[in-house]
Amino acid sequence: MGQPKQTSSVTPLRAMSCAVFFAAFGGLILAQTAALAQSAAQPAGMTNSRSAANQDNSTTNNAAATGFDDETDGAAAPAANGATANADDAQQRPAIPDAQAGDDITGSILDEDIRRLNTREAPLDETLPRRRAATSASTEETPGIPIGTFVLRPSVTQSINTETTKDGNTRQRRAFFETDAAATLTSDWGRHQLSVTSEGAYQRNISGEGEEQPSFKINSDLRLDLPDDTTAHLTAGYNFYREDTDDPDAIANAAQQSDVQEFSAGASVQRDFGILRGTTALAMTRSIYSDAKLSNGTTVTLSDRDQTTGTLRGRVGYELSPALIPFIEANIGRTIYDETRDSAGYERSGHSYGAKVGVEVDLGEKLKGEVGVGYEQADFEDSRLSSIDTATLDASLLWSPIRGTDVNFDLQTSIQPSTTAGESGYVSHALTTTVTHQLRDNLVGTMIGGVIWRDYPTDSTINDELVYTAATGLTWNINRYLDLTSTLGYELTTRKEGTDSQQFRAGVGLKLKR
Repeated sequence: MGQPKQTSSVTPLRAMSCAVFFAAFGGLILAQTAALAQSAAQPAGMTNSRSAANQDNSTTNNAAATGFDDETDGAAAPAANGATANADDAQQRPAIPDAQAGDDITGSILDEDIRRLNTREAPLDETLPRRRAATSASTEETPGIPIGTFVLRPSVTQSINTETTKDGNTRQRRAFFETDAAATLTSDWGRHQLSVTSEGAYQRNISGEGEEQPSFKINSDLRLDLPDDTTAHLTAGYNFYREDTDDPDAIANAAQQSDVQEFSAGASVQRDFGILRGTTALAMTRSIYSDAKLSNGTTVTLSDRDQTTGTLRGRVGYELSPALIPFIEANIGRTIYDETRDSAGYERSGHSYGAKVGVEVDLGEKLKGEVGVGYEQADFEDSRLSSIDTATLDASLLWSPIRGTDVNFDLQTSIQPSTTAGESGYVSHALTTTVTHQLRDNLVGTMIGGVIWRDYPTDSTINDELVYTAATGLTWNINRYLDLTSTLGYELTTRKEGTDSQQFRAGVGLKLKR
């Protein structure tokens, strides 16, 4: 027998490895050729170097994923909607974006901006710093003076004025300096708040004749933010002024009217009960009158007018919406004079009652305030003094028809007791409208118009009076620390019997604020 033929396993393995190598190399060449042909068939405007490179990489990945299948060129990768497309369709539309091909085939979860060679540039308005809102010299608030946890914002106005008063055939003229000071002190607490406001005026005649009118007022309000949607306010104040010669209780032919001091204190609690809102308030006022000086040098004692008044008020509101809250309100008051009987022998202490219904409106910057109608009555302990009752119409509205224009509308009805012998008092209907308009960024104009109707009872010996007021002013904001002010005002008091009185005033001044 011949020798058996020698065989080795190396030769078949080599042959197999060579076949796999040439198959892989051929598949790679075919894939690159198809990719280059497809890229060349696309319009030049729809491709760039980045998309061609990404498409080549995508084709290579597809070939590797399918084991270098020769049919890869004939069947396109799955489209975004899951449908398949052939090579002819691929030539008629742009290449599939990397985000779609990569996510569908390789399962990549990388963000598109990370894979892109030329990342997206931010829009211009995103790269530039955000613009600050335009500030107006007339509305910009002064920085104030820090005092511990408070901020003090004071201001002082020095003006020169002229005034002409005519009462019947009597005419008086005077020129005077007036110094007005004001300040606000506000806390900077995380919870609760205390605010104190004060203002005062001092006049000094430099020529002519006429009564000086000093005044001073300070008020404080401590707001307490309590649990369960409850807010409490504790208030206190002091008011000093000189009685006007046109006041019905003023002393006739007095060289200097009485100086009046008023001390006030109050407390209120407001709580929300879902759609209901309740408020309870107590207010106390103490009034002290000084002696009046007559033209002949004698004085008239007015201590019989000193009094203390307390008022208890309650209100319940129903919230139809945050912008509309109807309410009902009731109040009861008690007035006690220091002297049981005044100089004419009348007991003027008494009680007052009132009730009204209305609605609170809050439409943001456009319109806010409240309107109410009701009834009030005042009774006196002296049977010779008749009771005074009246229907009331009260309104306090702030309306802004256009940006830079504010209209403040105020209507108040109140019962004013009298100290004239045999007179109970009168009903005051006061209407005041204030329009503020920003003429320029640093120029603000103000117009004020008002009328007061003093309605005496039918059995009174005093006739009704009407007081008309009109004023206008300009404020030029030189900067946020200095203003130039000018005012022009007129007042007319008409009476059914007796002479009318008029007053004309004009002034210009500088206001320094901090």
